[in-house]
Amino acid sequence: MELYLTVAIIIIGIILFVRDYFSIDTTSIIIMALFIVSGVLSPEEGFSGFNHPATITLGCMFVVSAAVFKSGLIDGLSAKLIKIARINYFFALVSLCITSAVLSAFINDSAVVAILIPVALLVCREANISPARLLIPISFSALFGGTCTLIGTSTNILVSSYAEKLGSEAFGMFEFSLAALCLLGIGLTYIFIAGPILLPKRDLPEDTGLKKEAEKYMAEIELLTESDDVDMPISESKLVTDYKVQILRIKRKHYRVYEINGETVLRENDLIRILVDPVNLAKLKLKKGLKVIGDKENILNVKPNDKIAPKSAPQNEEKKIYEVMIPYGSELAGRSITQLNFRSTYYASVLAIRHRKETITEDVSKVTIREGDMMLLFASEKAISLLTSEKLIVTLSEYQGRRVDYKKAIPALLIVIGVVSAAAFNITSILISAMVGSLLLVTLTILKPQEAYEAIEWKVIFMIAGVLSMGKALEKTGGSDIISQYIYESLGNMDPRYTLSLIFLFTFLSTNVLSSKAAAALMTPIVISLAAAMQVSEKPFLIGVMFACSLTFMTPVSYPVNTMVYAPGNYTFRDFLKFGTPLNFIIWIAASFVIPIFFPF
Repeated sequence: MELYLTVAIIIIGIILFVRDYFSIDTTSIIIMALFIVSGVLSPEEGFSGFNHPATITLGCMFVVSAAVFKSGLIDGLSAKLIKIARINYFFALVSLCITSAVLSAFINDSAVVAILIPVALLVCREANISPARLLIPISFSALFGGTCTLIGTSTNILVSSYAEKLGSEAFGMFEFSLAALCLLGIGLTYIFIAGPILLPKRDLPEDTGLKKEAEKYMAEIELLTESDDVDMPISESKLVTDYKVQILRIKRKHYRVYEINGETVLRENDLIRILVDPVNLAKLKLKKGLKVIGDKENILNVKPNDKIAPKSAPQNEEKKIYEVMIPYGSELAGRSITQLNFRSTYYASVLAIRHRKETITEDVSKVTIREGDMMLLFASEKAISLLTSEKLIVTLSEYQGRRVDYKKAIPALLIVIGVVSAAAFNITSILISAMVGSLLLVTLTILKPQEAYEAIEWKVIFMIAGVLSMGKALEKTGGSDIISQYIYESLGNMDPRYTLSLIFLFTFLSTNVLSSKAAAALMTPIVISLAAAMQVSEKPFLIGVMFACSLTFMTPVSYPVNTMVYAPGNYTFRDFLKFGTPLNFIIWIAASFVIPIFFPF
């Protein structure tokens, strides 16, 4: 009975993952809760994912990575990278891909890609290169780099820690690096040769870009005496209820009103800057009591003699338009502008959102924000800095690298080297070395305790803790043994290399529709049981699961870094299929030969 319940819950989980009803971490916790409520797992077993070595190790590594970024080391490297990449397209492609791969071997790949996207966009603007020609290669290179070390990706840590708890030997820091480097070489060769041919050559011309798209819908109106909206709060005004206008700023006599919300009352002769669709703008031009002063003519420029409203919240802050991206793990994802109370909370107005291929400029307040979305914000530099520091957005408008703080950079770098070395030379486990490294960073004040808490991507932690329950339930109910026995009976007479190849194929195809962590949690106990049934080493199969879960290129939703580059690169779903599918099958075939060379059965 418990086995049937386990299968049913896993099927429900797969449906939720594929249909994207909830965020991935929420779906993972729902699955865990179902296992506990149904009695398949006890509460202790269900929640054991939170104190699992993989979860704790990953949390510590987030802190270590944050210290490196805060020190400015990556920004200093990025500034030098820009100089090289400006030379021509091929130099930009090679330098950005290699940098992405090397950094991702030791630092969280999502953070690396978030740093490199603004760098790449700056290079594209200055060298007249389409962003679509660079961003997919950066994402794919990060995936390859992440497979090269135990700490390169959360999937590696998850599989290794899970396998160790099931009785297998833990992987060393660089134990599978040679096999991964072979696949990295094959992958980069494909990117450098096929990239210039297969990647789309489309650009983001100025007259069709996100910024210009929104600017087309901006106007400035004057509220005349006979207007119905005089002395009305914004939320009840006809401008909002009938014409779906978004009010950006109000100039009243000789000062400007910055603190604008639904309760703000409109007054006679107010000059109001608005965002409105073309149809309603045409209606406003004919409406009695309104005077359209200007539209599409740099109306966002602020006159130097404008005075500031004495009670405005962000004092004396000049506002500009910023293009930003929602990074993986942002707390903004999964909620609408209205739910976030965005204007009042962050003192910024959302002018437009690009979700996947679609650019939305109407009713943006009702749109649910997703990771990887681009947004156009009308905000002050201070507001943007606050949003960026809290890891809610990544600024795409311009690249501004921080200066290297050598007092923090050198100790942070030494601690990272110590963490890696201690695990690499088997002085201690990666769990212990990462934990000690995190504590040193805090006690030496390289990171404040609050910064350490904020560095941890709790969404990932909850997701891993949740998906671990699937593997635990399969293991407890005997489901993994039954599945592995079925595979053994079907494929047992084959050469183990063929079995490995089919496991790799099934895993990477599953990861393109499931979370990579969910696929890893499901496959790890199955391949361990399969190896025992076949009386061969489980390491080739575990390496196959690791690589297959990370090296997924066919869709923009197969891995967070692919999602992150989707909107900034102006890609379509077909672009990933066209460029990523051949690479996925090349890597599948290559891995089938490479893994057994370094990990014999």
